Amino acid sequence: MAEQQMLEKYAELALKTGVNLKENQVLMINSSIEGVDFTRTLVKKAYELGAKDVVINWQDDEITLQRYLHAAEEALTTVPQWLVDKYLYYAEDDVALLSVRSTNPDLLKDVDPSRVAKATKASAEAMKAFRKYTMNDKIAWSIISIPTNDWAMKIFPGKDAETAKELLWEQIFNIVRVNTEDPIKAWDEHNATLKAAHKILNDKKYTSLKFTAPGTDITFGLPKGHIWKGGGAYTEEGRHFNPNMPTEEVFTMPDKYHVDGVVTSTKPLIYGGNMIDHFKLTFKDGKVTDFEAETGYDTLKHLLDTDEGAKRLGEIALVPHHSPISQSGLIFYNTLYDENASCHIALGKAYPTNMEGGAKMSDEELDAHGVNDSLTHVDFMIGSAELDIDGVLENGETEAVFRKGEWALPGMNN
Repeated sequence: MAEQQMLEKYAELALKTGVNLKENQVLMINSSIEGVDFTRTLVKKAYELGAKDVVINWQDDEITLQRYLHAAEEALTTVPQWLVDKYLYYAEDDVALLSVRSTNPDLLKDVDPSRVAKATKASAEAMKAFRKYTMNDKIAWSIISIPTNDWAMKIFPGKDAETAKELLWEQIFNIVRVNTEDPIKAWDEHNATLKAAHKILNDKKYTSLKFTAPGTDITFGLPKGHIWKGGGAYTEEGRHFNPNMPTEEVFTMPDKYHVDGVVTSTKPLIYGGNMIDHFKLTFKDGKVTDFEAETGYDTLKHLLDTDEGAKRLGEIALVPHHSPISQSGLIFYNTLYDENASCHIALGKAYPTNMEGGAKMSDEELDAHGVNDSLTHVDFMIGSAELDIDGVLENGETEAVFRKGEWALPGMNN
């Protein structure tokens, strides 16, 4: 087990920098029962910081697996109204939401992908109203991860569970800057670096970005009024928080109607407890027109069939190849980590906050601005040390943004 002192530093970082917990605010934690000790540390620290209450939503991989294998399909696709009401009740009370993700990447590999897809879609439909609170930054929310036996042993095969977990704790503490003398200060500095990066990109006002790499030749149109973001975010009331810990990206939205070309994945994608790997998507006028996958073809098909918006893109994110996660040399089989090792794009819903005035736009107005809508939002990795990116300026001129996986723009932190 990792040292208690480090766990407390991690918990404090998640609460102060992650959700930026206010005094007399309710904290909701989504966590695995395997992480009960760390969750207790979070709860204790939250009350010390003045939380009004701490509400826990427990998950258990083994029970989740048994339910997917044996429950009636009607049960899998029914989300009780009381559960929806619970989330909305707390959201309306300005809850801070902290998700501690640590699921076994291979959890549902023996489950019929169609059952997973139906359950995932039903949950997304039921929670659509609540999701607006997170996608529009109406509340502070953050996602972190902790090791579990299955996840750690997937990353470090051949190691026993305890050794693998210790190795993974070391990686997490390093990547999330917990091993620094003052992690909160380190994150303040990191956020400032990312803010400077997305300011440069916002000043550029590119009309499109062209990605070129082995297996990838694609152009992403960028809608007028798009906004680059990265690092910390702000709630409607102006309170700073960090949605993802770690984060190394600056990101915006592509125009849902103007994506053309072919893109190939560079890392595995874990979706719905199943792996999709070595896959390729072809886009025309913003929509996936063809796809292939060496692993997880059916899972990818179900993802794309979620709804019409799942076949279009909602995010494009730039991450230099020298990021700490990439340099670890590990595949984490966890999107929170792997997406911050690599440039990536997301199928599905765009963040309205990536469009000027987007958080206050109607669905029709968002669509008119090229902002994608969907029940899903799934990031997958397309970056590598061989990726070149060119940006097209408003005057039609083209300039280098990335070369060989690293920033080529003057002023970017390399």
